[in-house]
Amino acid sequence: MILALENVTRLFGLRRSFFGERRDLAAVSDVSFFLKKGECLGLVGESGCGKTTLGRLAGGLLPPSSGRVLFDGRPLPEAGAGSWAAGRIQMIFQDPSSALNPRLCARTSVAEPLAAQGASHNKQREKAEIILAAVGLGGLGGRYPHEFSGGQRQRIAVARALITHPDMVVCDEPVSSLDASVQSQTLNLLRDVQERFGPAYLFISHDMAVVGFMCERILVMYLGRIVEEAARDALFDNPAHPYSQALLASVPSGQLEKKFPPLVAGEPPSPLDPPNGCHFHPRCPLAREVCRHKMPDWKELSPRHHVRCHIS
Repeated sequence: MILALENVTRLFGLRRSFFGERRDLAAVSDVSFFLKKGECLGLVGESGCGKTTLGRLAGGLLPPSSGRVLFDGRPLPEAGAGSWAAGRIQMIFQDPSSALNPRLCARTSVAEPLAAQGASHNKQREKAEIILAAVGLGGLGGRYPHEFSGGQRQRIAVARALITHPDMVVCDEPVSSLDASVQSQTLNLLRDVQERFGPAYLFISHDMAVVGFMCERILVMYLGRIVEEAARDALFDNPAHPYSQALLASVPSGQLEKKFPPLVAGEPPSPLDPPNGCHFHPRCPLAREVCRHKMPDWKELSPRHHVRCHIS
């Protein structure tokens, strides 16, 4: 495997008011998972559940408060050009407009990782042109971000992530800011890139249909915790956690073979004041008394299907 998280927690210290007490917000709580070489692993959940924080932990942009992040069997160091993992992990962010420097042409933006590693100018230019051609933007390296469409800007971001031939790419909501027609083009590009260059993807999204299209295995996250892990077909055919069922019920009709009735109402609770027991119980129509008092254990339903739920 290329990546492993072991009981990772990330806390952020917050002050409730200027003179008030400091409290810790647990954005990620006791998360463990692995990513195999060449795999596309999905991470799905509502906005604010901790997906982006988990992606930044996996990419080395944030250190864990506790637990370990292992990359290729070694503790992942802080991100930086001098790190032994530099260039082996890359990220594609949600908004390509804010991820690209408007003062840099596409060729220079794409070559930034090579520049950080000290590559010569000629090498940067040569490799940037090759990778831009690979994502369908050959000959356009001299243009600036404002001269591209949103989909083309995301292609530039993909090219920049690929120029170091990384072992892993964290894709943080890479198509959520794009129009529907451009989304499909970008998703197909990411699949083609994986087949051609072979990186593993940690693919973060709130859209179950997108994750189902891209990923072989899926993690479902709620309020900082992984509540279900399963192969794509097992999750889409027989989701074990009520929250997973609710996410599948939100997929527009016709995009999935099986339709699930809506189960959940209301908003997620604040991570500053999570409920006792199972964090999902205030919104779960199937909740029992035990759900209100005891956090469910992580249990195995089959060798590739795990869930954190009392009633499954």
